[in-house]
Amino acid sequence: MPFYSTKTYGPERGLSCAYRQWDAGTDCQLLHGYALGFRFVFAAEQLDRRGWVVDFGDGGFGKIRRWLHKMFDHTLLVAVDDPARDVFESLAAAGLADLRTVPSTSCERLAQHVHDAAQEILHDATQGRCWLSSVECFEHSANSALFEAPDAVQRQTVADVLQAVLREMK
Repeated sequence: MPFYSTKTYGPERGLSCAYRQWDAGTDCQLLHGYALGFRFVFAAEQLDRRGWVVDFGDGGFGKIRRWLHKMFDHTLLVAVDDPARDVFESLAAAGLADLRTVPSTSCERLAQHVHDAAQEILHDATQGRCWLSSVECFEHSANSALFEAPDAVQRQTVADVLQAVLREMK
């Protein structure tokens, strides 16, 4: 049965970025900014020597924290399929924007994007001992989206089945 720990990296941390939902058909198609926040759920079958799922200092989450700031601190996010992408690239070339191209600018896809990048960092930092179960991306206190890793769901299902089998064997 896995152990879980969480880390909330809220909007007060200064991840202020701008983006747009180019296909929204509402005001969301215009550039607008958020101080994004993220909630991470980490899991591990085995705790480290200190009894932790993940080190929230430099040895673990610190690497994720640095990536978050590089990705979202005073940046302009543009979806790879945005028809005005060349305009935003021109702004970056002129030194007027720190551009990041992402698969999509929906909160759901940003949660998935952060999950995928953070999972790779976490895997390297822990030699695969722990994994990222889910990431929630907050635009503000009223809007968020959650991405739960498919393999995390599978791991939990296997753990639940094993627990049930062990209970039956007693």
